[in-house]
Amino acid sequence: MPVTVGLISLGCAKNLIDSEIMIGHLQKAQMMMTPEPDLADVLIINTCSFIDKAKQESIDTILGAAQARERGEYPKKQKLIVAGCLAQRFNKELPELLPEVDAFLGLDQVTKLPEIITRIMGGELEDKNLVEGVSTYIPEFDTPRYRLTPKHSAYIKIAEGCNHTCSFCVIPQIRGRHRSRSQESVVREAKMLIESGVKEINLIAQDSTYFGMDRWEGERPNPRSEVDSSKGESLASLVRELNAIEGDFWIRILYAHPAHWSDELTQTIAECDKVVRYVDIPLQHISDNMLSAMQRKTDGKHVREVLRKMRETIPGMAIRTTFITGFPGETEDDHQELLDFIEESRFERAGIFTYSREEGTRAYKMDNQVHHKTKARRSNEATLLLAGIAEEIGREQIGKTLKVLVESPGVARTEWDAPDIDGSVSVNPELPVGEFAYVTITDAIAYDLVAE
Repeated sequence: MPVTVGLISLGCAKNLIDSEIMIGHLQKAQMMMTPEPDLADVLIINTCSFIDKAKQESIDTILGAAQARERGEYPKKQKLIVAGCLAQRFNKELPELLPEVDAFLGLDQVTKLPEIITRIMGGELEDKNLVEGVSTYIPEFDTPRYRLTPKHSAYIKIAEGCNHTCSFCVIPQIRGRHRSRSQESVVREAKMLIESGVKEINLIAQDSTYFGMDRWEGERPNPRSEVDSSKGESLASLVRELNAIEGDFWIRILYAHPAHWSDELTQTIAECDKVVRYVDIPLQHISDNMLSAMQRKTDGKHVREVLRKMRETIPGMAIRTTFITGFPGETEDDHQELLDFIEESRFERAGIFTYSREEGTRAYKMDNQVHHKTKARRSNEATLLLAGIAEEIGREQIGKTLKVLVESPGVARTEWDAPDIDGSVSVNPELPVGEFAYVTITDAIAYDLVAE
């Protein structure tokens, strides 16, 4: 009998692609997949480790699976494999802390999973820690992959890793230095997805605006280098080529970095009709004091200028962003400047993260940590402000006719709504799933709309 494998995928869309690649290789090896953990010979948990809440969710899921096995709810002989960012980040500590786990896989072992499972099932594994140092892997257009997203929407990982040294972030330590796929590889994958019926291509990376720069010949880009197609492949040249593919589909840019944003990229989005009027660009703060402490390679003036040009050049542009409150050294003046900036910018989509003190980061060792009650208050103030703005912007959509992508019976998304993270539109349940439709907005509750 073939081995039956279950998989629980936690974390972001980038992690989801890793899960899809794992399943693709398992299917290629003719291993059976099951959505029911209690039917699996092997259970894989693909973990996240970005902030405390993500780590806790990962640990709780691992322990929950181990306890279910101990209680007999899962097969007694079931093998438990932990993969993903948590295993990559804490590969030396976890084997001792979690003896219930049979193996720990790093990010570069996603393609080797069938071989590893065979060794585990055969009792041939001598060391539980299978992480192979710093991550260098990057998928290609022909990498075996089984999509876990709806048929009409897909993610394309255009690059992996990050070269920035933000003082709050552990991602470069986990996922390694930035490495871009070739533009040809991304375009070939997009064409295959569109031919299969995909209506929305979501471009993702740790830093999508750095795409192609690491492949420039004769020039070494720096943390402030702008998107520039005259120097080689770039996000702008990629978007133009994707826009030229025949078909009716959306292109969505996620995880942009303001330090690399350029006038060329703004103009490219304005000129490409298949690129949605939406960009995800985490800003983290606006105070120069905070941006410097966070090592964001930008200042408030640059951020405001980028946003101003976006608004002027691309009518109807929705800007999605995130901010961190309670970062070490944040004063009441810094916090008030952030609130004023949110008020004046009126972001169509935005979220607040309360600073999470992560071991291994520069910010972890900073002396001027903000008290947890102060962090919570500031987070609540910013969140309430954003909620009020969202309510106002939502009401402004009433009476408009919008193009939506039908996600499921009675539920759709506008071009302002990325899958899983933004709002939705309640629509006629008779509208065909996976197709575009035009609807008229009749009501709104913050980010969620109602249409007829």
